Amino acid sequence: MKTNEKADLQKKSLADLQELLGKAQEKKFNLLFKHSTTPLANPMELRAVRREIALLQTLINQKVAAK
Repeated sequence: MKTNEKADLQKKSLADLQELLGKAQEKKFNLLFKHSTTPLANPMELRAVRREIALLQTLINQKVAAK
């Protein structure tokens, strides 16, 4: 994820971040399901989704702690 994308995520509200987290977790589930049946064309996509989930969880925790 690029730096400007991270900055955009930091500006989002808590509800928006939680919605994005849900979508990312669903995407991870679908990728893992596909990968278990047939190999993915780009297995590095799993890593990118995991890192996106970690970033979103970090931002959510920071916003909750700031309240």
